[in-house]
Amino acid sequence: MALGDPEAFTFYGWVVCIWVLVVSFQYGFHISSLNQISDVLTCQVTEPGLPSTYYGLPTCISMDNPTFSVLTSIYTVGGLLGSIGANVVMDRWGRKGACLASAFIMAVGAGFMSVAASLSPLVIGRLLTGVAAGLGLCVGPIYISEIAPTKIKGAVGVLTQFAIVIGIMITQAMGLQLATPRTWRLVLLFSSALSLAQLIVGPIIVESPVWLNRHGLLADKDASVRRLWKVGHAVRSPDVASEDAEDPLLGSEHESLNPNRGADSHGPAVAVPQVLLRSEFRKPLAIVCFSMLCQQLSGVNAVLYYSNNILSKALPDLGPYVSLGITIVNFFMTAAPIFLIDRLGRKKLLSLSATGSIVSLLAVGFGLDSGAVVLASVAIISFIASFAIGIGPVPFVMIPEVSPPQAVSALSSVGLSLNWVANFLVGLVFLPLRDFLSHGDASKEGRVFFVFAAFLAFFTFMLFSLYRG
Repeated sequence: MALGDPEAFTFYGWVVCIWVLVVSFQYGFHISSLNQISDVLTCQVTEPGLPSTYYGLPTCISMDNPTFSVLTSIYTVGGLLGSIGANVVMDRWGRKGACLASAFIMAVGAGFMSVAASLSPLVIGRLLTGVAAGLGLCVGPIYISEIAPTKIKGAVGVLTQFAIVIGIMITQAMGLQLATPRTWRLVLLFSSALSLAQLIVGPIIVESPVWLNRHGLLADKDASVRRLWKVGHAVRSPDVASEDAEDPLLGSEHESLNPNRGADSHGPAVAVPQVLLRSEFRKPLAIVCFSMLCQQLSGVNAVLYYSNNILSKALPDLGPYVSLGITIVNFFMTAAPIFLIDRLGRKKLLSLSATGSIVSLLAVGFGLDSGAVVLASVAIISFIASFAIGIGPVPFVMIPEVSPPQAVSALSSVGLSLNWVANFLVGLVFLPLRDFLSHGDASKEGRVFFVFAAFLAFFTFMLFSLYRG
């Protein structure tokens, strides 16, 4: 491409960026969409004298706790399915096409849940929202990286995690106000309406310049670049590979992994089996996988599971607002990497984040085992803050940066599939592992957090042995 590195989005470029971030917002939204409304949804909380139906729909859907757990966890199953097939959708229909597919499935899934009159459509809708989230979580970071001006690529990449956190915060805030038999469906209807709006806006959104270049659509690529970026002169592509895709952060070593990078920018996309089997992809594959394992095996979901219980004891009058308060802390700390990632670098942020997280996990475990509720409470807040500045957002930035251009979709699919699997396994084994390590003694339940600290230390070490940042 006949231009220097772009330094800023146009106004239209920011519109496209926000449009893409909706898929990440929806992922975060549905992580917590059932948490605040669970009691009214499952008929555990009712209003005396209220009819059993409201606008022709039941005011609640009766189910026991194990059934509700299945309903909640089916989201992870859908996410895994969406991630597994994401690379095919991204490479065949483009980044924009994958976002539209995610929005369509999300609109249908959330719509099903919002009008469900029984358990079956609720489960189907929850599964579909998971599929949409899995697909969206794969395409979002890649799309964002490929449209971001080079000078602010890291900061814009962090917006993926920022959108996820905003989604969690919004659904918790809505749940506090709408957790009534008459209004709980509005939480789910909002999500469906947002995806419908994304579909409506879709026709004015441009495709990723990198994807267009890879498919030889150079005129369309140039038109896309002119609309996305502020450039000082005319843009015209020569009949050679463009420089749209920034060199990965693997440095000079990456040349040996992908010596024909210029040719690969127009070459066929690599499928998942090839990524798993071919030696030139082993290093980027390992980096992506270790970064995902750092994120999930840090025990962040386990800490969040305990946070309500612990902080509610420390702040008994603010019990209903504990989850929202933690999410607000997460929100502000996730904002920090937007300004720091391009100044400090990816590896330094990860190092600071992992160190703070490991120390905090050890403190949570010690606080629980010693009955020091205040220490455990402070450590939980410290862990969330440490996680938010690095381990949370940076892996999403890393995937498109360390991936060879012809393999970015497949590596994203593998990495995010592993993320979903690890997420599911942590949720599956957390309580049995806690009970096994504590031998049923409530005063020893903190031991499980020492295990997560060890996992995080090990996978951080493995990641840093490969990733040069």
